[in-house]
Amino acid sequence: MINQTAVSESNKMNPEMARRKKKLRKSFIYIILILFALVNGYPILWMVMNSFKTSQDFSLNPFGLPENWVFSNFTEAWFTANIGTFFFNSVLVGIGAVVIAIFTGALASFFLARFQFKGKNFIYGFLVVGLLIPIHSTLVPMYILMQNLGILNTYWALIFPYVAFNLPITIFLLTSFMRSFPKEIEESAIMDGCGTFRIFWSIILPMTKPAIATAVIINFINNWNEFAFALVLISDEALQTLPLGLANFAGAYTTNYPAQMAGLTLVLIPTIIFYLLMEKQIVQGMTQGAVKG
Repeated sequence: MINQTAVSESNKMNPEMARRKKKLRKSFIYIILILFALVNGYPILWMVMNSFKTSQDFSLNPFGLPENWVFSNFTEAWFTANIGTFFFNSVLVGIGAVVIAIFTGALASFFLARFQFKGKNFIYGFLVVGLLIPIHSTLVPMYILMQNLGILNTYWALIFPYVAFNLPITIFLLTSFMRSFPKEIEESAIMDGCGTFRIFWSIILPMTKPAIATAVIINFINNWNEFAFALVLISDEALQTLPLGLANFAGAYTTNYPAQMAGLTLVLIPTIIFYLLMEKQIVQGMTQGAVKG
């Protein structure tokens, strides 16, 4: 009887101990995530907070709240430093390169993932190996190529390299995702009279939306923050993108740190908005990819 009682009590305690361990583990994970968010979020908050200060207020109290909220820093950054022109150039070049890279990458991934043909593995490996090529090693050949093509100091001088260097990661993501689809999808579509492009456009592409959202975010952030190609291939100030424009702006406003913070804040806003709009698709793509392997 004593042994039976002890066994029953231990059985009652085990689920309780398991629940406590689970809560403790979850609490520990939350604490780590909160600390990680604070470490990454505080510099952004500090930058935004100081963008509303005067130069004197920033010098005397760089880590406190502004005594007087100054909105003229954003006006100065936008108009005086010509941030508006740089902003438009980055949007045009960045979005144009994203559209071209995603469409061509999706087409290539469709054929690599859903068709069998000779040399398929070699082509896939050749495209993906582009992930290993450092961008800076191609600056001189890229400059000579653009000069021979006669498109230096044009938007195409940036769009073409952005597309080329984002295609490997785009094809890698989309091909891996498309390979997980069952073959019966195409067989049913063919039975219904769908052609190859119709299958791609109406069936495969909508099913790949989560992976496409991830590829779009990666492409857009790479294009938005790119500096080396913009520095080498664009010398006309009217065509400069935000990273290059901000570098010149920081050099001209070395003593006006709040104006610099305001310019950086203006640059950061589109990236945050773009990420928030695509957050659901990104999480869906990551979780589906984890389940499908």
